[in-house]
Order: sequence, then C-alpha cells, then structure tokens
Amino acid sequence: MPYVIAADVPDEPAGLRFRRLLDRPEILQMPGAHLGISALLAKRAGFEALYLSGAAMTATMGLPDLGMITVDEVCFYIRQVSRAAGLPMLVDGDTGYGEALNVMHMVRAFEEAGAGAVHLEDQLLPKKCGHLNDKKLADAHDMAAKVAAARKARKHLYIIARTDAAASEGMDGAVARAKLYLEAGADAIFPEALNTAEMFTEFARRMPGVKLLANMTEFGRTPFFTAAEFQAMGYAMVIWPVSHLRVAARAMEELYAVIRRDGGTHGMVDRMQTRAELYETIGYHAYESLDATLVKTVVPEAMPQRG
Repeated sequence: MPYVIAADVPDEPAGLRFRRLLDRPEILQMPGAHLGISALLAKRAGFEALYLSGAAMTATMGLPDLGMITVDEVCFYIRQVSRAAGLPMLVDGDTGYGEALNVMHMVRAFEEAGAGAVHLEDQLLPKKCGHLNDKKLADAHDMAAKVAAARKARKHLYIIARTDAAASEGMDGAVARAKLYLEAGADAIFPEALNTAEMFTEFARRMPGVKLLANMTEFGRTPFFTAAEFQAMGYAMVIWPVSHLRVAARAMEELYAVIRRDGGTHGMVDRMQTRAELYETIGYHAYESLDATLVKTVVPEAMPQRG
C-alpha cells in the first residue's frame, strides 16, 4: 500500500528512524533512489533507507553536478520519495547552498520535506563530484561554521560532514578536518574519494567510535567493495548514489536507438516492466479502492496481434 494516502504514514520523524537504523550492528545500505518509482522498487527489494544524490537529481534535469540545483528543487525530489516509500533518506546537501544562514534554511526545508539525514561537503563553488580532479576546498573553519549552523537549525535531522580533503591534503588533513567538523556538531563523517582498502581502514582506525559513510560509486576512484567489506573496514553506512540512474539511462539510450532503427518498440518489449507490474509497483488498485466512485481497472493481459 502506498504511504502517500494510507493509514500507515510514519508518525515518527525521519531523522529518528534514520538514527535507529544506525543503532543496529550491521552496515546501513542505501541505494540511490531519487524518484518515487525508484524508491518503491528499492523498498520492494528490501532496503530500509535510501540516498538522494545531487548528481542523480541534476542529471535527471539535464544538468551537470556543479552546485547548480536549488533547495526547492531538491525538496521536490525529497517529497516524492518520502510520499512514495515512507523510508528515511539521506540527502546530498552539496555545500549548503551558501553560508551559515543558507545552511540553516536548507536543513529546515529538507527536514520539513521528509529527509532523515543530510551531508554537507567542504568544497567551494562551483563544486565537483568528489571523484574528479581540481576540487577547491573551503577553509576548514568556514565548513565547521556551516556544520554548527546545521546542528542549530535541525530538529531531528542527522548531520553528516563530508570532507574531500584526502586528495589534496592527504590522510592527516582529512582526519584533522573530520575531527573539527565533529567538534562543530556533526553526527557522522563522510570521507570522500578514498581509493584503496588501506585508506578506508586507516581513516576508520583514526576515527574510533565515529559513524562513517562510504561511497561506492562506479567509474570513480574507489575500487569495487561490497557492503560487508566496508563494514569490516569500520564503516556504518554505504551508498550507491547514481547506480540506478546509470542503468536506467543506458536502457533509455538503447530504447531510443531501437525505435529509431526499427520504427517501433516491438524489439524491446521483453525488456519492459509490464503494465500489470507497473500498476502493482505504484499501488494502482489500492488507490482505486480508496475511492468508491472509481470502477476497478481491468488490465489488458497481452498486446493485441496485428490482423
């Protein structure tokens, strides 16, 4: 049953539900799911928390991930995912959309929209994906001020401070920044773009007792590790931020090529979710049952053949 109009809409704030998931001993696995339908599919697969990637949101809008998206645009995605699946989600807050007051506005807007957690990064605008070159870092104390502002503004939102310092300041610089951000009020740390198991392990060893987030993005600087491997290295959370979008974009690319080549979609039908499967995913009949004026839809069992 969809959460959006059902009786089982969660009463507990998303931030508290997110924290409770982190209290468990096993690593919290969060696939990227920035659209309502992807959130429903991830929930059906058994995931209990989701991740909303800035790169996925901007790419969906046809834009690069350079810090161009706005708070209101992100809230649009947060609301649809929250309403669709009702799961607590970690949201990419980029650099906070400005300075301390902007960060406070972001925190309040995200929390009201349904977010359970947010991460802030210590880059300067125009920011870049953490796995790209020539990232420009903010002054560590300026970033700490943003973290403190986020902490002051939140009710229950879980605050994760991301540092991109490992690439330019080394492990010592990344650890020093992380400790400063924790002192400013961060609940957890996200060390971005570590590129060996030894780096992940060393960072965790130097941050005892701290909840850490690992990023398992494809085509970046991090080799493929499983959730179990990250947990063994000392990490409490792992995200796969853009994986779902990469798979969907490749499928769309192939579909358009087939239509252009064949003049139709008949060669791709076996790759599609059926109408019945889609309706089951989005709870079509459950919505109908809530409105007595609607007659239950009869789904065609198969496409008619040409005469």
